[in-house]
Amino acid sequence: MFKHDWLVVIMDTDSQQEHIFINDREAHNEFYNQHKNDIWIGFNSNGYDRYILKSLVCGFDPKVVNDFIIEQRKKGWEFSRTFNKIQLFNYDVMVNRAYSLKQLEAFMGHDIRETTVSFDIDRKLTEQELQEVIFYCRHDVQETMQVFSHQLGEFQAQMALVNEFKLPLRNISKTQAQLSATILAATKLPKEITEQNDISFPSTMKISKYTQVVDFFKNYSEENKELSTTISGVPHKFGGGGIHGAIPKYQFECGPDEYMIMADVDQLYPTLMIVYDLLSRAVSQPEKFENILSTSLELKAAGKKKEREPYKRICNITYGSEGDKYNAMYDPRNRLLVCIFGQLLLLDLIEKLEHIPSMKLIQSNTDGILVRIKKNDFQLFDDIVFEWEERTKLHMSFDFYKKIYQKDVNNYIVIDYDGKHKSKGAYVKKLSPLDYDLPIVNEAVIKYFVDGTRVKKTINQCNELIKFQKVTKISGKFEYAIYGKRRQSERVFRLFASKNGKQLMKVKNGTPQKIGYTPESCKIDNSDVTNKAVPDWLDREWYVKVAKKRIKDFLG
Repeated sequence: MFKHDWLVVIMDTDSQQEHIFINDREAHNEFYNQHKNDIWIGFNSNGYDRYILKSLVCGFDPKVVNDFIIEQRKKGWEFSRTFNKIQLFNYDVMVNRAYSLKQLEAFMGHDIRETTVSFDIDRKLTEQELQEVIFYCRHDVQETMQVFSHQLGEFQAQMALVNEFKLPLRNISKTQAQLSATILAATKLPKEITEQNDISFPSTMKISKYTQVVDFFKNYSEENKELSTTISGVPHKFGGGGIHGAIPKYQFECGPDEYMIMADVDQLYPTLMIVYDLLSRAVSQPEKFENILSTSLELKAAGKKKEREPYKRICNITYGSEGDKYNAMYDPRNRLLVCIFGQLLLLDLIEKLEHIPSMKLIQSNTDGILVRIKKNDFQLFDDIVFEWEERTKLHMSFDFYKKIYQKDVNNYIVIDYDGKHKSKGAYVKKLSPLDYDLPIVNEAVIKYFVDGTRVKKTINQCNELIKFQKVTKISGKFEYAIYGKRRQSERVFRLFASKNGKQLMKVKNGTPQKIGYTPESCKIDNSDVTNKAVPDWLDREWYVKVAKKRIKDFLG
């Protein structure tokens, strides 16, 4: 969108044709009318593109609408009520708002070079400028298709919700939280109800030892919203975000007479909402949510993962929606109580498990605990959990693991008896094509813990350049970036540690600042790296040091 020119690129996946409209409102609108019953897909299209499209259909100046959204930072729907009359089944692939399209392109290893044509040009574009803009606009639409293909499961889940609950197709444009509110027929609560903050406790709770936690929640407030204390010899924190406790820098391997058990509550928050009447008070048909939860658990037990997905989604989203003031299910008091009930009932269980002589608590998290016990104490463990389940009406599932390496409650890796691992945390998380930052370091750390592979071996044997990429973005808080002494026009960079490179820095008020977690000597390669081999200039030792530092953070 420019002052005197505008350009739209549309790729039709049915006909496999590309359509480019340049300052041609009539042709654009004809295409829209031919396809207005189809689903339109874009990146951040909920916030921007659909309003530009609608402005063309309505006869408005699209540059004025563009400036209303970009320069004035207003919502597109605020511009005109006429937009509501234009049918558009829009699906936005910007699922993770932490990343821009350019960052996702970088993670995928694709070309992320920007157009050199300024959006502030105060004249008609030259033919050469126009061709460059077309090239980059086409590229971004192609990349949006790639992002969509990697997030196809999200789209299918969205369609499953629309189809399963017989909603009009226009609901495809909503977030899944908004869909849940629609499905549950929620009506926004009056302010006097949402401002209630009375605290209550589950009637089934039996806590006699760790009463300091109960007392803390009795006096819970904005000024008193976190408690640090020791539970079963492990440092814990309680508050509005759930129970968090873990032995720091902990590693353990089961002996032949031991079990390590991860006991998780199935659908903890949704179950608490039903059993303890903590579903948002804005929901007019709570029995509908109860049926959805029941169906979700039945399909899980039957192993029907695909059929379960829409039901599971609603169960998982509803809790978060209670804390979203823009959602019809907004009910902050009930959301807080769900969180408090969950923490207290897990604390209740830990207190009872302390009667087992060999029980050692390793970690507590939002919906479960990890413990080690002697095998001959398993029956007692199972009996205590069963009694707790009967009393609280919650249900637990057990998973057994052989080894654990734990940095803290948010960073750990556990390995089962088949050598398969489960991990959590930035250092060891499972990567994807849309989250592919320093993958070689992630791989080296995991291989070290899972099968004892030396870090240098993993890093030195890899010849795929993409695995060494570090993607960084210069946020809007900074004016620009400099590489060495040269100012850069781009804001997203793909970096590689180099033996003979320069440093990339961000600039604010004329002062360069270091960019965290980036090599001081690096090279920038914003071209496509998907099939590139590792060059001689790559500084593999930098990646070795990063991996070893992360391992040390785990082991202490």
